[in-house]
Amino acid sequence: MKFKADRATLLRALAHIQSVAEKRNTIPILANVLLSAEDGLLRLTATDMEIAVVENIAAETARPGATTAPAAVLYDIVRKLPDGSVVELDHAGTDAPLTLRAGKYATSLNVLPVDDFPSMVAGDLPFAFTIAASVLRGLIDRTRFAISTEETRYYLNGIYLHVADLETGPMLRAVATDGHRLARVEADVPVGAEGMPGVIIPRKTIHELRKLLDEGSTDIEVNVSDTRIQFRCGPILLTSKLIDGTFPEYERVIPKGNDRILRVGKRDFADAVGRVAAISQERSRPVKLSVMPNLLTLSAVSPDQGMAKEELDENSVAYDAAPIEIGFQARYLNDITDQIETEVEFAFADNAAPTLVRDTNTPSALYVLMPMRV
Repeated sequence: MKFKADRATLLRALAHIQSVAEKRNTIPILANVLLSAEDGLLRLTATDMEIAVVENIAAETARPGATTAPAAVLYDIVRKLPDGSVVELDHAGTDAPLTLRAGKYATSLNVLPVDDFPSMVAGDLPFAFTIAASVLRGLIDRTRFAISTEETRYYLNGIYLHVADLETGPMLRAVATDGHRLARVEADVPVGAEGMPGVIIPRKTIHELRKLLDEGSTDIEVNVSDTRIQFRCGPILLTSKLIDGTFPEYERVIPKGNDRILRVGKRDFADAVGRVAAISQERSRPVKLSVMPNLLTLSAVSPDQGMAKEELDENSVAYDAAPIEIGFQARYLNDITDQIETEVEFAFADNAAPTLVRDTNTPSALYVLMPMRV
């Protein structure tokens, strides 16, 4: 195999690929990228056996063939080459190393046999639809912060994507929860997605997909089965296994009768939470909200550092229900307010029940937050 490729084009592809390749594992080939050159095209493939990413780029092919090379090392080398470089990769075959040249720079990398590189076959993916990259990006951005990292509850380690049948018609929903907070976001159902099964897309897949959605593709082709999901973003194909588990009946934890409504400016509220929470370095330290008509007082206490308090008045607060004091973890408040544009709406029942949070400008997004004792 021998080919030449533009450094910027190769670097961009390696950036997508190298984060999927497993750097620390007991199977060395999973740390490598598969390079296949033929007919003016270079195909790069990486997998960790759960996700596979394939990308095609233009390359001047002098000798077709394939080999594998350490993904992270190759990425780091190409990243440090001068802008505008033309990168030549040459592999003579069998046990020969992979030689890389760019200008006056040259290096060689040890390779592993192509036959050892695993193939992650997607199989039959009966449900196919196209969704705007901006819509998919919105579904991910407004929910991924709530994905659980607790491995024992593996069925919460992803985003639950499904079609919900509502009285107003079907909607595509993305839901994530870690048991402390829940995020649910809706979008119109794309043509072809109506009968798709509910699937749990793993956290790592969401992370890799989100990066690809910033690459300029306007429409994303999605193919789904009970066990696999595939996304085509321009020249990049991402295939992933799905989490084999049952997502909880999340509707049960969404409160229905919360009637104490607080509306507060997002920027004023977020800034006040940050200033009050700064008194304590403990991530789980609660911030207490003391709410009364058109007045919100935020406070936090640290046994070691002291206490902090800030008031927000009618200039940014609207509330006309009975007074309430309720506490939330500061980080959880920040995670939710980061998704909101201008005004936050809290719907309380009492200081021990789940609180409903909405963005007044985005009715398709809904959040649930469990309170803490204060």
